[in-house]
Parts: sequence; structure tokens; C-alpha cells
Amino acid sequence: MHTFTVHAVPGSPFARSVMVALEEKGAPYRLAPVAPGSGRTPGHLALHPFGRVPVLDHGAFRLYETQAILRYVDRVLPTPPLTPLEPQLAARMDQVMNVNDWYLFQGVANVIVFQRLIRPRLMGLEPDEEAIAAALPKAHIVFDELARLLGEQAFFAGPRISLADVLVAPQLDYFKGTPEWPLVTARHANIRAWLERMNARPSLVATTRERVLAMAAAA
Repeated sequence: MHTFTVHAVPGSPFARSVMVALEEKGAPYRLAPVAPGSGRTPGHLALHPFGRVPVLDHGAFRLYETQAILRYVDRVLPTPPLTPLEPQLAARMDQVMNVNDWYLFQGVANVIVFQRLIRPRLMGLEPDEEAIAAALPKAHIVFDELARLLGEQAFFAGPRISLADVLVAPQLDYFKGTPEWPLVTARHANIRAWLERMNARPSLVATTRERVLAMAAAA
């Protein structure tokens, strides 16, 4: 089996999801770091025509789009499984993954996390408080729904970890570093407890921002 190569900007939550999945599978992989802001360069566009990350290489096979990569990893490395066998639980997993991409990231994390963490750290600029305030109503809707879907379960698709947890955890781990985290989780102790459980897993410990930056430096 060829080693996996993950092309990614260190710190990308979507790329971290792929690395978490590979860690859960116990699969060897290497990080091919992509410089922030280089997504539109000819070199990166040759990997991903839309200029995003991550991109996965597995031997001669190349794949982009995080959900497609996660499902591919789960198919070629079936043990331990990250997709429930039960159709309803698998459907719930798919639903949560789409909530992540279309509602948690789009208009919420890509605004609040960007303004609170990325803009000051990488650009040296103050957060846009108006943009954050405008995103908060949607954030409350998203977190209310995630909390409802999780309920009293250990994981989003039942008693065992699934791709839904693998995809959502890196997003919420970043969100936890913002002042808005206590606001959006004030009524959702289940979400906070779930993230603590996820962050205690070896796969999350192995893919912290600090660990991934170290991987990038050694690449």
C-alpha cells in the first residue's frame, strides 16, 4: 500500500480532518505543506483547479474535496470503520458532514474564526467586529442544530466515532479559541463534552496545530 501524501496549508481544519482519519486508521502519511496564500499559483492549481486544500495523493491516484477524501480513506482502509453500517446512522453522518461544510464553515467559521484568529495572526489586522456580529445569528442556529443532532450520544452518528466527528472536530477546535465559543455553546454542554472527548483521542493529539507545523518544518 502506497503511503498517503496530504497537500495542505498547516492549520487548515479540513486538512486536519484528513490527517485525523489517517491517524484513526493507523496509516502512514506525509504532509506536503502548501504556503498560505499560494492557492492561485500555477503550481497549486495543477494540484487543485479551484485553488483549495487539502489534496490527497495515494500512489498515482490524486483526489481533492475533503468529503471525497475522507470516504476514500474509509473505503481503502476499512478497519476500523468510520462509516456506520446502519443506513439511518450513515445518513445522519452524511447530514452532519453537510451541515459542517454548508452552514458551520460557510458564513460562520470562515467569518468568526478568520476574523478572530487568522486575520490578526497572519495579516496583522484587527478583527472586523461588524462581520462577526453579522455572523453570530447563523452561528447560534448552527450550534443549536449540532447540539440537537448530537443529543446524548457519544458521537454524531451513534456510539462509535464516524467521519462526521472527524470532519467537525477540527472546525470546533479552532472555534473554541474565539471569544464567541462560550456564547454559542452556553446551552450546549453536550457539544463541549463531545469536543473534550474528541480532543483526548490520539488522532487529534497527533494533529494539533503545533504538531502539524512541526511536520511542515520537517518536510
